[in-house]
Amino acid sequence: MSLTTITGGAGFIGSNLARRVQANEPVRVLDDLSSGYRSNLQSLDVEFAEVDVEKDDLPSRLNGCSRLFHLAASVGNKRAIDHPIRDSQVNVIGTLNVLEGARQNEVGTVVISSSAGIFGELKTLPIREDHPVDPDSPYGVSKLAEEKHGLVYAKLYDMDVVALRYFNVYGPNQRYDAYGNVIPIFVFQMLEGKPITIFGDGEQTRDFVNVSDVVDANIAASEIYGLSGAFNIGSGTRITVNDLARMLHEILDIPWNVEYGPPRPGDVRDSLADIAAAQEAFGFDPKVEMYEGLVEYVAWAKTVVDA
Repeated sequence: MSLTTITGGAGFIGSNLARRVQANEPVRVLDDLSSGYRSNLQSLDVEFAEVDVEKDDLPSRLNGCSRLFHLAASVGNKRAIDHPIRDSQVNVIGTLNVLEGARQNEVGTVVISSSAGIFGELKTLPIREDHPVDPDSPYGVSKLAEEKHGLVYAKLYDMDVVALRYFNVYGPNQRYDAYGNVIPIFVFQMLEGKPITIFGDGEQTRDFVNVSDVVDANIAASEIYGLSGAFNIGSGTRITVNDLARMLHEILDIPWNVEYGPPRPGDVRDSLADIAAAQEAFGFDPKVEMYEGLVEYVAWAKTVVDA
């Protein structure tokens, strides 16, 4: 029987992917729990090992694996600016360690989590895969290196490697992190009665994609034999940060206060994915509407705050 391995499988996206995959086949989760949570794997039938992809012996951890999803990462522009060496240690050296482990174990398919952060400030909208890459932070640089290493391995060795360039992913299991996505930051601050801070004028736009759609993309991309390349994974829609805050206020229906601060280094003004290539290559079709996804996320966040 085939075995799927997920690095970073106790994290936000990885645990949602593990939940979906384990319903149909054995899953091995590798995670150092630096940002993942064992509680994300509760009730799941998965094999778990506490593993640091940067330092540990990956070849021995990938024995018997036929499909590998690589989600272990240091995530975010602000975190990378504050800790640039750590960012590349995890995202570049860690990815090379994973790829070497996959090569030595003859893993047929590797799906790598990349980021829209590789593009930097945008020249055109929507963003196609051939948009110039000019990262504005060490995170974008490390993610670009990560996907380039993966695609080189696809050329050199007998493996399919797909790099999925995530835009702003949100959904259940995404906890508050000051370095993280604006949605959990806003939601958890609102639930705790704290003012939210919008950096800049709030009219900057973001393409938010629900984690359920991202899981669909990972699975679909892994099932196309002979597919290698880089693909945008977003919703194909965008919303201003101001409108996002108003939408969350409507859903939460609690008093709130907004403060505005200066724009943050490394943040782009606008973002919107062109997802036509992913649609054509593996049928990617995002289904979760923004309001519906936020209602689900708020309901999950309340269980964390009340715990």
